[in-house]
Amino acid sequence: MSGAYFGLFFAAFGAATLLPLQSEAVLVGLLLSDKYWVWSLLAVATLGNVLGSLVNWWLGRGIERFRERRWFPVSPSHLEKARKHYQRYGHWSLLLSWVPVIGDPLTLVAGVMREPLGRFLLIVTLAKAARYGVLALATLGWMG
Repeated sequence: MSGAYFGLFFAAFGAATLLPLQSEAVLVGLLLSDKYWVWSLLAVATLGNVLGSLVNWWLGRGIERFRERRWFPVSPSHLEKARKHYQRYGHWSLLLSWVPVIGDPLTLVAGVMREPLGRFLLIVTLAKAARYGVLALATLGWMG
């Protein structure tokens, strides 16, 4: 696998965690280079992004045991508010996991709420693949 694919994978992985990274620019740059097969770029970006979201889900599964700690990053009121929103909208809210700013915390809350892994992976994969697909269509359509 070429270094470009590794770079795309790690950019997509990091962007899906709570780190302030972006993978869209990397994907667009590789698409515009016209050196790589579009479907392989989409698959690598989607896989990296879904695995990054899986890290958030996994962290969410165990994060509450630390909520009494001084360093805990979320106040009890914010955690309860997120929990209520997730209960209200349910697992379908994971379709928004691709949205900047809210998507990453949403995947963390899914872990806190004990969302079943299979359903989590299915919905998040659909959402993330659709986002990268639309981005690729927009990029390649713009190129003509």
